[in-house]
Amino acid sequence: MDTVAQTPKYHLNEEEEKKLILREYRSLLKVIKNKLKPGDKNLIRTAFEMAAEAHKTMRRKSGEPYILHPIAVAKICVEEIGLGVRSTICALLHDTVEDTDISLDDVRREFGEEITKIVDGLTKISNVIDVNASQQAENFKKILLTLTDDPRVILIKLADRLHNMRTLDSMKREKQLKISSETVYIYAPLAHRMGLYTIKTEMEDLAMKYMEPDVYKDIARKLAETKKERTKYINEFIKPIKDKIAKANLEGDIYGRPKSIHSIWNKMKKKGVEFEEVYDLFAIRVILDSPPEREKEDCWKVYSMITDEYNPSPERLRDWLSNPKANGYEALHTTVMGPQGKWVEVQIRTRRMNEIAEKGLAAHWKYKEGTSDESRFDKWFHQIREVIHNQETDSIDFLQDFKTSFLTEEIYVYTPKGDVKMLPVGSTALDFAFAIHSAIGVKTIGAKVNHKLVPISHKLHSGDQVEIITSNKQKASEDWLGFVVTSKAKGRIRDSLKEEKRKVSDEGRYTVQRKLEGLGAAMSQHNIDELVHWYKLPSNLDLFYQVAIKNIDLKELKDFKVIGDRIEAPKPVKHVTEKHEFIPHIGKKDAELIIFGESSDKIVYNLAKCCNPIPGDDVFGFVTTGKGLTIHRSNCPNAAKLLASYGHRVVKTKWAKNKEISFLTGIKIVGMDDVGVVSKITNLISGDLKINISALTIEAKEGLFEGNIKLYVHDKEELDNLVQKLLALPGIESVERYDMEDIPS
Repeated sequence: MDTVAQTPKYHLNEEEEKKLILREYRSLLKVIKNKLKPGDKNLIRTAFEMAAEAHKTMRRKSGEPYILHPIAVAKICVEEIGLGVRSTICALLHDTVEDTDISLDDVRREFGEEITKIVDGLTKISNVIDVNASQQAENFKKILLTLTDDPRVILIKLADRLHNMRTLDSMKREKQLKISSETVYIYAPLAHRMGLYTIKTEMEDLAMKYMEPDVYKDIARKLAETKKERTKYINEFIKPIKDKIAKANLEGDIYGRPKSIHSIWNKMKKKGVEFEEVYDLFAIRVILDSPPEREKEDCWKVYSMITDEYNPSPERLRDWLSNPKANGYEALHTTVMGPQGKWVEVQIRTRRMNEIAEKGLAAHWKYKEGTSDESRFDKWFHQIREVIHNQETDSIDFLQDFKTSFLTEEIYVYTPKGDVKMLPVGSTALDFAFAIHSAIGVKTIGAKVNHKLVPISHKLHSGDQVEIITSNKQKASEDWLGFVVTSKAKGRIRDSLKEEKRKVSDEGRYTVQRKLEGLGAAMSQHNIDELVHWYKLPSNLDLFYQVAIKNIDLKELKDFKVIGDRIEAPKPVKHVTEKHEFIPHIGKKDAELIIFGESSDKIVYNLAKCCNPIPGDDVFGFVTTGKGLTIHRSNCPNAAKLLASYGHRVVKTKWAKNKEISFLTGIKIVGMDDVGVVSKITNLISGDLKINISALTIEAKEGLFEGNIKLYVHDKEELDNLVQKLLALPGIESVERYDMEDIPS
């Protein structure tokens, strides 16, 4: 794939640089040529000259002039997202206000208010997921507020991130991991939700290239090796369909395109299969040239032709013509049994639908002109606006809530009257109640799903019809937060709990006042602060609430000094206690296992339980609050979240050579149940390879067995060798390493 090409070493002189910059600028003008109106070319030139002058002393990590980056971002905006002149100007200026002496007033003077507003939005979010968690969330909220004001801010930001990903080779390893994790955690889902499927796919592939380089290279190699055979099969599959479409006097294109490396890898992991067993390595795409009034009819006609030729899988029909996705995506998807007994996915859509699928929001605007109906995009922006303005959550919770609520796939759920509601996958009956109205949500006691009574925690599926049952006596409770996934529901539940807390705490306030006055002290802010600090509570409200529900009885007040009308807390008595916190024993040899940073500093660390790293694994150090340094594998299930949310805590690490220490890891073996299979496995591990087994469980069922083995290995090389030798045993189907928190006993 062209996206994986290595960045060549930069070695141009000043003259060559000028020519290169000019060449790139001209190629930008070339791609935007068709969108230019009188005066636009001069504006773009002014923006280019302003950015070139501002960045003239700056270099990228690769050594090339910095100005090449804004030009590349502007080209992505035009070519790949479909944006116009104003966005091009903003893309050229997107780093100037933050990184150079140019101010927003300078931009305003040259280009007016609209462009200034977008550049300001881009400046505010330039460090979106950086520094510390609270700042990160604030920045992220700013992004989203700007998104609802002018979505072009996000689209330009996505173009910026895509170009950074394409040029990540020149960065240090820890920086590559951090940027890739942010991309896969936030930016790729955001691109998907904005309808930019191609960009989302490339972002995921590039992130995988850096986070799981070995797997990435392996799949890319296998795709290249099977290309000829795949092309032959696609042509064989397409031919009869092409003939039928031509006979029906329909016009359009039909072709096959390979699935992304990232989606193939996801399939392999999800289904626990090898590359060779993934059946849908490609999808067939039918793009019709149909007028708007015939779009749906023609798509269903083609569906009928395909299913006449090949048997469809009924459960794999996806009708996004009747119910487009929230990002505007419309199409018919079906999976059919093709020649040689292979399942093939077919996507049917029109030229207009395809443009929206490729260029998302920008194309949506193009086709929306002249219509007054509120689109799914508009509804989505409205939901985001509503949530952000009412959100008071902790920063990391906010990021997670937003991701769950707005960046996941949706389901379609119906009200009793047949109105459709879009909700994220995993939503419950309680989420649905809050989606209808907050006042209904807080009074919900149950629901009827498809006329069957269910609890409020019941997970909904696409096509469910839901009726909410309420009671005026019902109140929100703390455990409700575990039943909902949408930001709106979580925000409203928290507000309701806070309100309830406030009512209850009024009683606690009077109790505190009475007790203080009994001591001869005033009900002052100083005295309340003293009590809050003494009981280690987060706020005044929490103090009054805890007193009201009798968790705190204030009997310690008798030990307080009263000076005038102020109280003074007694000095705490220091107790010497032994700490029994578990820290793995780090002996002299252990300390030499990991090297931190550029030096060979030896630091006490723990190996993460969630991924059990062993020497040879690609790893990073993560500073954990209260636990010091923890070593994780870079493909750890928690890596993307840790690196994206707390990038500032990442420490560069690598393994030192030490063959004397063994590490606990786990493997899962699946194979045919046969006499002596356990003996063969244990003889190979313990006898031939001299590897120590810690625990072994084997379960046989209906001719298959599944074995979980804990064992001690010295490094990844030894583990990989063991896996290969196990796979060579007769009857063994698969051998996998565990990624779970707890290796099965």
